[in-house]
Amino acid sequence: MQRYFAKYKKDNQLILETADLHHIKNVMRNKSGDLIECIYNQELYICKIIEPSNPQVTITEKKDDNNELSLDITIAIALVKEQKMDLILQKLTELGVNKIIPVSMERSIVKLDTKKYTKKKERWQKICKEASEQSKRNKIPEITDIHTIKQLVSLSYDHKFVCSTRNQENLVNNYLQKQDDYAKMIFVIGPEGGIAPQEEDLLETNGYVPISLGSRIMRVETAAIYIASIINFYSNSQN
Repeated sequence: MQRYFAKYKKDNQLILETADLHHIKNVMRNKSGDLIECIYNQELYICKIIEPSNPQVTITEKKDDNNELSLDITIAIALVKEQKMDLILQKLTELGVNKIIPVSMERSIVKLDTKKYTKKKERWQKICKEASEQSKRNKIPEITDIHTIKQLVSLSYDHKFVCSTRNQENLVNNYLQKQDDYAKMIFVIGPEGGIAPQEEDLLETNGYVPISLGSRIMRVETAAIYIASIINFYSNSQN
């Protein structure tokens, strides 16, 4: 059963995004009376289609079903080229990440001004929405405005990590095995050229623990997926 995220709830009906109607009618080829899954305020409803071109659907059942991780995970990642960013957003969404922070770093190849980023962000949110529907999530990850390294310093988390190529000893999986509380975590991942030494020093000075992903140097998109996969393992082991 296909899943969609509703905009509003009115009495016993949910109102879908207009863009979803094309998918319902022309891709899924749903008919009047067909059932779909709808998420509103992170709650799951089974709904009946009134008419494929009508954004209103009727709630038939509310289900106690939540596929979200027990952990609150943020990935702060350097701006990369469009195709790589699309893959990162899609896979991090599928792997349960709650927030994605694009970061402008010294060695970032991609530079975006406010006007360009507004358009990018709209497109990126659509990618996350579709990936959330496909992976049966109850929420869509938040994509923030672009941050600088200095802005990351002031963020409040239970655990803060920076993926380092300088520190080969503190492997991320070994570090996490020693922790009892994983509640709210942020991981910073640099661009292809790595995080500049002065940027990494600033993060470490302000509470970010340097962790290693191993002896091999990974691409940005691989590192992001690797981190999120490890977090999924530890989240499932807690349940």
